[in-house]
Amino acid sequence: MIKNVKGFIIVLITISFISISFVGKDTPTEGLTIGDKAPEFKICGEKQLVNLKDLNGKYVLLSFWASYDAESRMKNAMLNHTISQTNNVEMVSVSFDEYKSIFNETIKRDQISTTNCFVELSGVHSEIYKTYRLHKGFKNYLLDKNGVIIAKDIHVSELSSYLN
Repeated sequence: MIKNVKGFIIVLITISFISISFVGKDTPTEGLTIGDKAPEFKICGEKQLVNLKDLNGKYVLLSFWASYDAESRMKNAMLNHTISQTNNVEMVSVSFDEYKSIFNETIKRDQISTTNCFVELSGVHSEIYKTYRLHKGFKNYLLDKNGVIIAKDIHVSELSSYLN
């Protein structure tokens, strides 16, 4: 009887390992990848459609951040200041702060250009957060003139090399 129980347990463990190895194989887990077309999105808090097609013909840097995430906030501010000095890149900055007052204070303190700066008041529960699969951290995406992702998570020092 003990041999039967041992055999049964071994079969169960084997089946468990096999089924676990197939879980989530078809679903990407970490954001979009280089070569993907950047999805259109709607900012729920503002009820504005951010139409990336309107920006075709220019390089676009999508920056996703939140005031409570120090790394993404710092990267967003540095990229914003660098891009404000160039003519061939538009920056679309999206904050996932759930309070407009916090967002307003942050862009004021960080001296962020408000031209294409939006706040998604639904925060991490928003469709854009899910669409861009940001659950493993905020990212930025550099899009070419056709809206295709050519780089992600770039730093200020890398930006000029992508644009030349």
